[in-house]
Amino acid sequence: MTRYALVTGASSGIGLAMAEALARRGRNLILVSRHRDMLESIALEFTQRFGVEVLFRACDLGEPLRLSGFLLELEEGERQIDLLVNCAGIGNSGPFLAQEWAQEQDLLDLNVLALTRLCHTVGNLMAVQGGGQILNVASIMGFQPGPWMSTYAASKAYVLHFSEGLREELKKTGVKISVLCPGPTRTSFFRTAQLNADKFTDDKTMTAEEIALYTVRALDKNRAIIIPGRRNRFLAQLPRLTGRWMARKIWGSILKSRTSA
Repeated sequence: MTRYALVTGASSGIGLAMAEALARRGRNLILVSRHRDMLESIALEFTQRFGVEVLFRACDLGEPLRLSGFLLELEEGERQIDLLVNCAGIGNSGPFLAQEWAQEQDLLDLNVLALTRLCHTVGNLMAVQGGGQILNVASIMGFQPGPWMSTYAASKAYVLHFSEGLREELKKTGVKISVLCPGPTRTSFFRTAQLNADKFTDDKTMTAEEIALYTVRALDKNRAIIIPGRRNRFLAQLPRLTGRWMARKIWGSILKSRTSA
C-alpha cells in the first residue's frame, strides 16, 4: 500500500518547506491548505521535480464542519498516512482586550482544536496500522508567557505540552510524536500577525527551508522537542535563567514595542 505524508498549512512558510524537504526524499504527499490554486501549482511542481505522487485538499481546518468532513475522508479512505505534519496555524498581536473575539476564536480553533482533532483521528489510524509519526509545530513562544501575543503564545504552549504528553502515551502503539519549536523565521507570519518583521529578523534569522532541513533530520532521530538554531535554544531556556516573572517583563517589553500598530 502506498504511504503518504500529510502536511497541513502546506501552501506557504514552514509547511511548504517541510513538504518540499519530504518530496526531495521521495515521500508521497497529501497537502492541505485553504488556497486551492497554490496547492495545485505546488503539487504539479513537486510531481515534475521529484517524481512523487502529490495529492491535495483545499480545506479551512479552522472551520469545524469542514474539518469534520476532511477527517471523515481520511477515516473512510484507503490511503495510508505514516507521517502527519501539523503546520497550519495563525497568529495575532496587540492588547488582548482590543482584539475582535472572532479573530481570537479563529486562532484557537486552528492552532489548538484542529491540531488536536487531527492528532486524534490520524493517531488512531496510525495505531491500527502499527505505527507512524506525528510532528506538531509549536514555537519558542510556547516556553514562556507572551504579553501582547498572549493567545498565540498560550496556543503554542498547549501544542508543546500536548505533544510531550502524547509522546509518552503512544509509545507502545508505535506512533512517534515530536514537536517543532522554531524561533522567528523568514516567512509571511509577521505580516499576518501584524508584527514588524524588520524588528524581529536579521541576517542570522533562519529561513523556512533551513528549519525544514533541520527538522527532517531530527525526525529521523525521533527527537521529542526540535528547536532549530542555537539562539532559539537559548531563548527557549530564558524563563529558567531569569525566572518566569522576569521573562514576562522581558517578552512583554519586546512584543509591545514590535507590533506593527
